[in-house]
Amino acid sequence: MWPSEWITIGLLFALKDGSFRAFYRWLARDYATLFGGLPERTRLLRALRVRHQGTTRFLAEPTSSPYAPHVRHQAAPSVAVRAEPRQGGRKGWSNHRWVVGLKPWWLINCRGEVVAWDWNTANRPDQHFAPVAAPLTGCTITLADEAFRPTQPRPANLKLCPRGTWNECMFIETVLSLVHRVCRLKYLWYRARPYLAMHLACVTALFNALLLLTAQETPLEGALTADRPVQSLTSTSG
Repeated sequence: MWPSEWITIGLLFALKDGSFRAFYRWLARDYATLFGGLPERTRLLRALRVRHQGTTRFLAEPTSSPYAPHVRHQAAPSVAVRAEPRQGGRKGWSNHRWVVGLKPWWLINCRGEVVAWDWNTANRPDQHFAPVAAPLTGCTITLADEAFRPTQPRPANLKLCPRGTWNECMFIETVLSLVHRVCRLKYLWYRARPYLAMHLACVTALFNALLLLTAQETPLEGALTADRPVQSLTSTSG
């Protein structure tokens, strides 16, 4: 199979949601003829774990507009977490409650496209993700909440936003709501870290691909240009 076929299957899996066993039955029954021979289910899953690095080509370029919100969001596995060395999820505290799972972290530009991303377990502090924004120093700023105040050293482009300021930070909530509605990101079926990373990489690539397809099918009269205010894109993306 060609690399493009592996990535296409990964994007379909992120879009289809659910367990990989059910996804493979659907893929083999309805769309096996579109690919150059599907391997066995477990072999296909292991291949996606290795080849998901190709999804980095879907990451967008940062924009010069100073609207680059960050996101830290909880995603809980559908199965209870056990204390195993290979376990990907952990127990952590978020939004005044205990959660079990992981924290995906997206850095988006003013068009809503994902520029960079990372993830870690739910028990890791938010400051762990600050270095992701460091390479964009001098290009744009990154809006973050007060949870990033203890970060040392703090990237020069990381701007802390007290409650009630820089309402562009709420733009990320629209992005997260859309991702969960389409991909059900809060419900993951995996426990091992390599497969969790594979699924999150495919979801990230799928989100950027769907934004591009939507812009081609229904142009938003310049809403996807770099200088478009965030408020305009928020009102149209719903």
